[in-house]
Amino acid sequence: MATHVSTVAFAGIEARPVDVQVQISSGAVAFAIVGLGDKAVAESRERVRAALLAAGLALPARRITVNLAPADLPKEGSHYDLPIALAVMAAIGALPSDALDGFTVLGELSLDGSICRVTGVLPAAMAAAAQGHGLICPAACGAEAAWAGEELEILAPESLLRITSHFQGAQVLSRPAPVMRQEETALPDLADVRGQELGRRALEVAASGGHNLLRLLSMDL
Repeated sequence: MATHVSTVAFAGIEARPVDVQVQISSGAVAFAIVGLGDKAVAESRERVRAALLAAGLALPARRITVNLAPADLPKEGSHYDLPIALAVMAAIGALPSDALDGFTVLGELSLDGSICRVTGVLPAAMAAAAQGHGLICPAACGAEAAWAGEELEILAPESLLRITSHFQGAQVLSRPAPVMRQEETALPDLADVRGQELGRRALEVAASGGHNLLRLLSMDL
């Protein structure tokens, strides 16, 4: 019996639904990922393996097959790490089998089990909301996902252990709030330069036209 976790594949800014299917069966010990994934997806099995070990979970000595469906849709990026890991955890009984129902999941895993920032969280959140799903994403992306709507359920854990604690009821995650981008600190301004009219004029012309600059330094020996 296969476990299923929903995630997305990106085509430009469009997020298309992907079903992550994990089956653990008898046979030669292996961890195979199929479904037209790129190099980052193929390398996911090593990140998932290390992250699960860091969370205190060992993979069973059996054949693990991960299918990313539909199989004819190209899959790119590292955001498949978290849905694969959670599907494996559900398959081995580390998570309740129905805990991930109704969630779209994305996130990259570090070798220590922490969940790293990924791109495309807002389109994924909007796609999840359109499907009536909640969203599980990295903690660093929670504020971005919150802009998809107040009704969207969002879980933004820092690590695999944190999401496990949430589903076990030991430490429930709160919904992140949308955050406005902070003003950047002031950068140097040509208006602060005194004199050097020729040099300032060259910089202004180069900047306005998108030209390159070559600076030559002379040193008196």
